[in-house]
Amino acid sequence: MRAIVVSRNGGPEVLEATEREDPVPGPGEVLIELAASGVNYIDVYFRTGAYPQPMPYVPGVEGAGTVAALGEGVTGFSVGDRVAWVNVPGSYAQYAAVPADVVVPVPDELDLEVAAASLLQGITAEYLTRSTYEVKPGDTVLVHAAAGGMGLLLVQLCKLFGARVIGTVSTPEKEKTARDAGADEIVGYDGFAEEVRRLTGGEGVAVVYDGVGAPTFDGSLAGLRRRGMMVLYGAAGGRVAPVDPQRLNTAGSLFLTRPTLYHYTHTREELLERATAVYGWVASGDLRVHIGHRYDVADARAAHEDLEGRRTTGKLLLIP
Repeated sequence: MRAIVVSRNGGPEVLEATEREDPVPGPGEVLIELAASGVNYIDVYFRTGAYPQPMPYVPGVEGAGTVAALGEGVTGFSVGDRVAWVNVPGSYAQYAAVPADVVVPVPDELDLEVAAASLLQGITAEYLTRSTYEVKPGDTVLVHAAAGGMGLLLVQLCKLFGARVIGTVSTPEKEKTARDAGADEIVGYDGFAEEVRRLTGGEGVAVVYDGVGAPTFDGSLAGLRRRGMMVLYGAAGGRVAPVDPQRLNTAGSLFLTRPTLYHYTHTREELLERATAVYGWVASGDLRVHIGHRYDVADARAAHEDLEGRRTTGKLLLIP
C-alpha cells in the first residue's frame, strides 16, 4: 500500500511517501480501507516531537473508510461497514489496522470524506462547547482562527447554542468564511483584546476558545469577563510560557484549562455519544463541514506546509 512514514522529527520534509506491506489486523482490531484521512494540527505536534511518538510511524489520527477485515475477537462490525476512527495513528495510508473500540459507524446519509473531515475536530468542538464550558444563550464568546477547520465548527456550535460569537481572522477572505459560518463580529489579531472589550461594553467575553497559543494567550486573558474561562486547546502559534496562577486572580478570578480529546473520550460510551451527536448535526445540516482542500496522500508534505503557513481555511483531507 501507499503510505506516509515519519522516521525522524522535523519539518514537513520528514513526511516520506513510501510503499509498505498492507497491515494485518491483530486481535481486537479492524482493518479499514481508507476513503480519506483528516489532517490536524496534532499531526504537526507529533511530527515535530512536541508530542513524542515511537519511530517510525504512519501519521494521521483520523480517517474514514470501509471495513476490509476483522481481527480475532471483533464483534459488532462486518466487512463492508462504513466506519471512522479518531485518536489512533495510521491514517496517512491506504489501509490501517485500528483497535475496534475506537471505531465508530458512519451514518448512511454521510459521505465518507465528510465523515473523515468532521470526526476529530467535530468531537473536539462538541466537548469544548458542551463539557469544558457549556455555552448558553446570551453568552458572548471569542473564537480564535475562526476560519480554520476547528474555528468554523466552534462558531457554528456556539451559534447553535445561542451565543454571540466574536472571531479573529488574518485576511478579508477568511473574514468572509467566518461570517458565512455565523460569526457576529470579526476582528484582526492586532489589538483584539481591546476590540473585544469595546464590543462587549467593557465587560469581556464568557469564554475564549484559543488554539493559537503563545501569540494570543495574553490578549485572550485580557478579553475575559469576571470569572470567565480561558480554554487553551492548542498551540498552532507556539507553546505558552509557564503562567503564574496569581494572574488569574488579579484578572477577575479567571479559569484556565488545557483540555485534550483523549480525556473527553476515555470510554467507548463517551466516544460513541459524542460521535453520534456530531454526525447527527452534520446529517441534519446544523453543522456544515467546509473541506478547504484535498491532497493526494503522497502530497502530505504540501498539506502540512499549507497548514503551518496559515494558507488554509476549513478542513484539509488526504485522499489515498
